Amino acid sequence: MRILVTGCNGQVGFLLKKMLTNKVELLALTHHELDITNEIQVRETINGFKPQVVINAAAYTAVDKAEVEEKLAFEINSKGPEYLAKAANDVDAALIHISTDYVFEGSKIGEYSEKDSVNPQGIYGKSKFAGEVAVSKHCSKHIILRTAWVFGEHGNNFVKTMLRLGKERDALSIVSDQFGGPTYAGDIVKAVINIVNKVDTCKQIKWGVYHYSGIPHVSWYEFAQEIFVRAKQKGMLGNTPKLTAITTQEFPTPAKRPVNSKLNCEAIEYEFGIQPSNWKTELNNIKNYC
Repeated sequence: MRILVTGCNGQVGFLLKKMLTNKVELLALTHHELDITNEIQVRETINGFKPQVVINAAAYTAVDKAEVEEKLAFEINSKGPEYLAKAANDVDAALIHISTDYVFEGSKIGEYSEKDSVNPQGIYGKSKFAGEVAVSKHCSKHIILRTAWVFGEHGNNFVKTMLRLGKERDALSIVSDQFGGPTYAGDIVKAVINIVNKVDTCKQIKWGVYHYSGIPHVSWYEFAQEIFVRAKQKGMLGNTPKLTAITTQEFPTPAKRPVNSKLNCEAIEYEFGIQPSNWKTELNNIKNYC
């Protein structure tokens, strides 16, 4: 099976390359090797390799910076997926596209399902939703995988930030009124590979949008608490910092975050047998994040 992966320097793309190498005919490319905003380069790459599956893990993810870099955010998160979708469709390839909880407003009570209306509040979320629209419009065989609060051994993420700050400071203030499901990047990769395997072996695929994130749902404050408990248990920190719960209003950011990022993952479990990521289990390997 021939698989093309974009964005191989990111949290998900890096692990995709690691887990797929020597198992499939793989073309895994970084931004420097394939600029997805270059339509000619995208088309030449896909026409030349003729993959059966394209996995787009490339994205502009600087949520706050996107507020002042709108054009760049839309080029990477919207035009890039459009070019990939058109080229993939031309060679009859399936496209698996990684998206985000930021497409939702975040004001709903309870979990967001794939049927809920989107209403992104910032440039990042708007650009990612535009990418979803482009993928669904231009590639008949597509899976859009929305996820949230991604963390992993590679790249920058909340777990690594907490561990670094825990060594530098005696006290930290953490937002306690935003809720979601932390999601281990390696579990996202396993979910994607599971989907790829079904694409390879099953003709009856229900294409469309799916949610995949972690359980249990917690606040950033509760997530930080658990990180420091595990770090102390593993002997990574002598004394853990004192944590103070604060509100979103007390920690203003250029981009508005969804208060509720809880994603309902029943559809992906029903269709592909994929269960939510258990982030507490993954934190047992917290030493890998240093």
